Amino acid sequence: MKMSVGVDLHKTQFTVCVLSEDRTVNESGIYPTSKLGYKAFLSKMTALMDQGYEITAAVESTGNTRYFRNQLLKAVIGLKVVNTMKFKVVTESVKKTDKRDARTIAEFLEKQMLPESILCSQESEDIRRVIKSRSILVKALVSLKNQVHGLLLGYGIESRRGQLQSKKERQRILCGLEDHRSYGNAAQAVKPLMASIDQVACEIKRLEKVLAELVAKDEDVALLQTIPGVGLITAATIRAYTDDINRYKSAKKYAAHAGLVPWVQNSNETIRHGHITKRGPVEMRTAFVQVVMGMIRCGKVTGGYRVMTRYQEMKKHKGTGKSIIATARKMSTIMYAMLKSREPFDPTKMAPVNEKKKIGVAPVKRPLALTG
Repeated sequence: MKMSVGVDLHKTQFTVCVLSEDRTVNESGIYPTSKLGYKAFLSKMTALMDQGYEITAAVESTGNTRYFRNQLLKAVIGLKVVNTMKFKVVTESVKKTDKRDARTIAEFLEKQMLPESILCSQESEDIRRVIKSRSILVKALVSLKNQVHGLLLGYGIESRRGQLQSKKERQRILCGLEDHRSYGNAAQAVKPLMASIDQVACEIKRLEKVLAELVAKDEDVALLQTIPGVGLITAATIRAYTDDINRYKSAKKYAAHAGLVPWVQNSNETIRHGHITKRGPVEMRTAFVQVVMGMIRCGKVTGGYRVMTRYQEMKKHKGTGKSIIATARKMSTIMYAMLKSREPFDPTKMAPVNEKKKIGVAPVKRPLALTG
């Protein structure tokens, strides 16, 4: 006999509803997300399995879903992760309680009607967390620099954009304020912010070293970096949020995962296309935009590529923003093909149809195992 377990997982606790095949509630309860809480829950599930029941559980995708899954694996309990973007029954419920949500998940699990979400590999998760931490620190760094610019402006001191980039320049500005009698108060106000900037900048560099070590032997990252203008951070981000390229049946599915395809309304004989869906990881979508920005910066190498020629033409009629997004969508297709075929970027394929001149090839930084 089968048992369907619906779990409404939160930060400090999770609510459980166990349904039998005849949809009667066999067990329900609230457990803390602690070692004792997981132990008590697994003990009850193990007791049911000892009685001959087949247990299958389902939980919505949240920040601690992976840890929850790892706990269930200890008791060899199968777990389905619910795709919250496609399962609106819980999020849009009028009467919303943890107990009701857990039962709803259990009922849909019993009917085998739950849209599943696939958890990425542990390697991809590790890369994502480092990238996320770095992103938080970069935003903090930008905020601190803006605060310094604002303070200096309040004392009538103009500072150029980018003037706070190097530690040497920051120290020069601070020393100049301390040496100037009229700016003594300004120096006292700016000094702790300058120290914070130094500390945050140091942590960003440390995380970048950690990231470089994580992907040092990653073939996907090496492949993506053969595209001119694509650096380590961008390549690692796309690799982490792609996870397994074989999960996507087509380049269109891959672009849809990144939220780079337009939404479509098809009713009767009317078909309407709108803005991009922006579904999927924002970090991945941003990384594809960074690919385009990097290629624009490498204009001497990439200027003759068809994709960049098309970007320049589109820019005249639709503006920079839409043109960058459209080019990012095209680059996602190219990168999908690269990851599927295990072949590095080939600039000759980017040349205009009627143009036979060679285009510079970005060097591959290390040998790649392109077979298997």
